Amino acid sequence: MSAQLNRLKEATIDLLFPPKCIGIGCNKPGSFLCPTCLSRLSPIVPPVCPKCGRPLSLQRLCADCEGLTTQIDGIRSVFLFEGVTREAIHHLKYRGLKALAPTLGRLLGDYLRSHPLPAQVLVPVPLHPRRLRERGYNQATLLSRELGTLIDLPLVEGGLVRSHNTLSQARAADAEERRRNVRGVFECRNDLLRGKSVLLIDDVCTTGATLEACAVALKAKGAVSVWGLTLARET
Repeated sequence: MSAQLNRLKEATIDLLFPPKCIGIGCNKPGSFLCPTCLSRLSPIVPPVCPKCGRPLSLQRLCADCEGLTTQIDGIRSVFLFEGVTREAIHHLKYRGLKALAPTLGRLLGDYLRSHPLPAQVLVPVPLHPRRLRERGYNQATLLSRELGTLIDLPLVEGGLVRSHNTLSQARAADAEERRRNVRGVFECRNDLLRGKSVLLIDDVCTTGATLEACAVALKAKGAVSVWGLTLARET
């Protein structure tokens, strides 16, 4: 019922305030991402690193993953973090355009149907409570809700928490600093995830450090596998 009410609310808002495309210099009315701008998204296609999903010229581990022992079983991303994709994520994440989540969630759903990953439950990468209060919402949760509805997978919210408010990953100097920055900051507080195959959802992957830190916490609590899926990744 709540999902139906949300759709009715969104339809009413669209009627009163018709959406316009957020593509750079576009503003075409009718949707937040028009067909032309959607066609300009840069999908990540094989070959990719089997572990972190980074685009490669050969099907092998990338230099960052060679010799690296990780708890996360793998990471996949749908698009390169550039152009229209970057603009869309910035609007969702920093400009309060939550109405973009259904469109972006559908793109995640389309990818997952074509590239299935082991998953019994969806878990959004959490924000620290202070950052959540400042932003008012977690963009990963919005994407997870849309994706869960589309592919009929349960969403577990609140089971994985960020217990320490650290420096933004975007400000970290390199991959090693990113790993140190998030080491030990997540806790799994939900026994429902024990014995489950978990699919972590986030907006952007840069080095995979945040997803790896989440996987460490989830597997410590008994998750049997943890994969990460993000809308975009930096290269």
